[in-house]
Amino acid sequence: MNASYRGGPTVERILPNEEAHELLGLVTEIADGELAPRVADFETRGVFPRDLVRTLGRAGLLGLPYPEEYGGAAQPYEVYLQVLEILASRWLAVAEAVSVHTLSCYPVAAHGGDQVRKLLPDMIGGELLGAYCLSEPQGGSDAAALTTRATRDGEEYVVSGTKAWITHAGVADFYNIFCRTGEPGPRGISCLLADAGTPGIVPQQPERTMGLRSSPIAQIAFDDARVPVDRLVGAEGFGFRIAMSALDSGRLGIAACAVGLAQAALDYAVDYARQREQFGRPVIEFQGIGFLLADLATQVAAARALMLAAARLRDAGRPYSTEAAKAKLFATDTAMRVATEAVQVLGGAGYVADHPVERYFREAKVLQIVEGTNQIQRLVIARSLTR
Repeated sequence: MNASYRGGPTVERILPNEEAHELLGLVTEIADGELAPRVADFETRGVFPRDLVRTLGRAGLLGLPYPEEYGGAAQPYEVYLQVLEILASRWLAVAEAVSVHTLSCYPVAAHGGDQVRKLLPDMIGGELLGAYCLSEPQGGSDAAALTTRATRDGEEYVVSGTKAWITHAGVADFYNIFCRTGEPGPRGISCLLADAGTPGIVPQQPERTMGLRSSPIAQIAFDDARVPVDRLVGAEGFGFRIAMSALDSGRLGIAACAVGLAQAALDYAVDYARQREQFGRPVIEFQGIGFLLADLATQVAAARALMLAAARLRDAGRPYSTEAAKAKLFATDTAMRVATEAVQVLGGAGYVADHPVERYFREAKVLQIVEGTNQIQRLVIARSLTR
């Protein structure tokens, strides 16, 4: 047992068709063969595995929920999320990269006109990697108060401002830029699709993060960057609605990542407790450990069920925003709890990097923060109860 752990027992899954079974089998093979052996090295060096992500794209895993006419696989979200879960159980940063890229394709797929939709096949195919520029240094949770501005100048928008906490900053090929084109508040926000090589788009130094060290996260400065008018996604003033709609799906992606991480931490702790002997027997036979692991296993299963229930609502075309918030809240809190207890089960061994639970512990925390903090998820859920 070591930092390149390949996962525990196979999770029993009920899938909609045989194609989905085959897809998850392929994903498991890739995760075991390509991701698990490399994660410790890349995380230690803090290097983004761009070639591996490109391999996932060529295998069709970066466009799973999108239509076949654009090169996607037209898979239901119920299946796509389980793909993310498997990837996250081997390498969270790679699963997050897939989730962020899928989120970055959403504005064009759902709201883009003919001009920007021409770019969708390359975006979905994985040759182009995307980033989603919404948060700002002074406006994380309060997205409606963003200050990055795009001013119309003939057939171009001139963009100025700074975005923060941008996953794939500096390695992405395109950016969704949420910027102010009009009045204060949500109605003055628009969405632009910009090539990463646009003059005036300047990624800053990557942040030194607690976890996900192989995933580049940084601020991006927009210094009078000029973006063609035909790169406007949707209408002017429609950007906030695009952003919020995309985040509903993005929260399910993060929930899936959390379930995968939690399952990996649980599996490792169970395997360790079976092998570790104290007082002449495996420690899993002591109630203090066995009952703890039983509770964690129940919580992981509950998180998965909540995530899939929200996904099935989305697939059925029904409202799912509140259920996505519940899934993201519960799954990420569960991941933090399971990772913490996994370290405790291993004792001193859990505190060293020779075992992956140390990494799981550091990584779990960010899942409670991204795609809307868990305090924001509670706010969304509480508001739904008043309606």
